[in-house]
Amino acid sequence: MMQLIDLRGSTLSAAELRNILPRAELDVGRALGTAAELISAVREEGSAALLEQAARLDGVRPPHLRVPQSEIDEATAGLDPQVRAGLEAMIERVRAGSEAQVPAPQLTTLGDGAVVELRWHPVSRVGLYVPGGKAVYPSSVVMNVCAAMAAGVASIAIASPPQRDFGGRVHPTILGAAGLLGVTEIYAMGGAGAIGALAHGVADIGLDPVDVITGPGNVYVAAAKRIVQSFVGIDSEAGPTEILVLADDTADADHVAADLVSQAEHDELASALLVTPDAAWAERVLERVEARADGTKHSERVRVSLGGRQSALILVDDLAAGARVSNAYAPEHLEVQTRDPEAVLATLHSAGAIFMGANSPVSLGDYLAGSNHVLPTGGQAAHTSGLGAHTYLRPQQIIRYDRAALEAVSRHVVALAVAEDLPAHGEAVTARFS
Repeated sequence: MMQLIDLRGSTLSAAELRNILPRAELDVGRALGTAAELISAVREEGSAALLEQAARLDGVRPPHLRVPQSEIDEATAGLDPQVRAGLEAMIERVRAGSEAQVPAPQLTTLGDGAVVELRWHPVSRVGLYVPGGKAVYPSSVVMNVCAAMAAGVASIAIASPPQRDFGGRVHPTILGAAGLLGVTEIYAMGGAGAIGALAHGVADIGLDPVDVITGPGNVYVAAAKRIVQSFVGIDSEAGPTEILVLADDTADADHVAADLVSQAEHDELASALLVTPDAAWAERVLERVEARADGTKHSERVRVSLGGRQSALILVDDLAAGARVSNAYAPEHLEVQTRDPEAVLATLHSAGAIFMGANSPVSLGDYLAGSNHVLPTGGQAAHTSGLGAHTYLRPQQIIRYDRAALEAVSRHVVALAVAEDLPAHGEAVTARFS
């Protein structure tokens, strides 16, 4: 089912590996024109454009764009007890994990009366996008909202597409998750138009612009984020989900197969890579992948994903070579299932999140690990972090010098200002001592 890439006996640079390793085809650039048109329509026509786009693209016209509080309360009260218990446990763990990410202020004393303080200050307002498509994602509500709340964001708005199965309303499980978190501003809008609405505001429904937009979505959502990021901050341009399992023959073949299938379940474009130096053991994994793919609910979707060009079994000479492959690929999710995973961890540096050992599957991170599951895809983990409280925080430097401290460095300021032909800079200092 999965293609074989045999890298044994080869020594490739990181650039060569990136050219060889399989990726899902997701051309955000091709969606930019359509996304720009949708955003422009929302800016010019407001709610009328959002309603038209919902009818045309989501196949249903929402009865109201802003969800009434009564619907949120009803959805929260109507949550299945087991789902509610799961959400409450997730909220507790993700909230704790997010709060731990908030850095403490730091003071640097450079001399008597010369202090620079670094503080992390939250943005005022955020827009959180929760997708609707092949699955419903109340977990994304929890991940986004808990991180924003931990950062101290005062104003939170959620956008999620209207659902045909619910008469154009937002999915009730998403509303219920938001209700448990105390979010009251929710909009039934999706796609690029929703991103534009969050970025620029929609006056006729009382939607104010936000400072940062986060949350995953389809290619048009990714394109819209790229367009509006000159107006607002974004987390990343999310693409199809990815898992890379770096393993040796001490790992349980069936458990590894289950983990690969679990991520393939998301989408036909989902990527699943198994990197190992043990060819015979890998054959056992592939046998279990076949069996699990046959037996799972979304079997057809899983088979398309695992059989696609974006998924592969990659054979390497040893775990060190496997780590080089992983670092070049920079996966969204990286599992390390080896004889000594901590030793391997020391060689890994590019991944959205790293799941260590036999009992830390990616699906744990999707829900209850306490980590955040909104992670960079498409190799962005080489330079971008996953979502966290830090996403909504800005480091600010606060400078406090007294007169003596300023006088002590004044001659250096003047000398540098003259060197840069900016004499008024120096005069702004010497004026204080005339």
